[in-house]
Amino acid sequence: MSHITLIRHGQANSTAKDELSYDKLSGLGHEQAAWLGDYLRHSQTHHTRLYTGTLRRHAETADGMATELEPVRDARLNELEYFTMAQLMEEQHAVGFPTEQGQFTQHLPTVFQYWKDGKLEGAPETWEQFHTRVDDALHEIADGSGPALVVTSGGLISMAMAQAMHLEIPAMARMALAIMHTSMHRLFPIGGHWSPVLFNAVPHLETPERRVAQTHI
Repeated sequence: MSHITLIRHGQANSTAKDELSYDKLSGLGHEQAAWLGDYLRHSQTHHTRLYTGTLRRHAETADGMATELEPVRDARLNELEYFTMAQLMEEQHAVGFPTEQGQFTQHLPTVFQYWKDGKLEGAPETWEQFHTRVDDALHEIADGSGPALVVTSGGLISMAMAQAMHLEIPAMARMALAIMHTSMHRLFPIGGHWSPVLFNAVPHLETPERRVAQTHI
């Protein structure tokens, strides 16, 4: 197994309330991607392969990183449709969409639990389908030759970490909420299993003038 470095996309349209309008990088998101690419080059971090989801924000992040690696686009690396499921939660269970950042700490695990329990009629995919596509895609990448970069989204990264660490929904949701834009998360094979050896690393955003660019939403 090769090790995998998962990367959350740069900041997207943080004022959006639907999937389509969210799916583009903000000006800051483009800067974050470029800074990460500069860091990887200057630190001579070695990767031989690059994978992304098929969403616009994934492609824009990978392009901004300018790694010179040819990206492989894989829809299995796309994010869960949080906005869509939030709308279903409101329509079917009268659970409103958060109006302030702090409310996401209650809303996200609630959405996850209803989704896992099959209580969201018309969800774009089941919890099990999401779990399976993440697992299948990452194992196929790990079976390839050489360390890989995977540009994806926070929900998928939290699922990958939950699978590696056997986390339940409350811990997975807290992890998802903590993941910063363009952060790096590494899964390393130890004894035939993945072990997280890096989580939420943003060395390209650690200088005093860039700390304000450590964003979650």
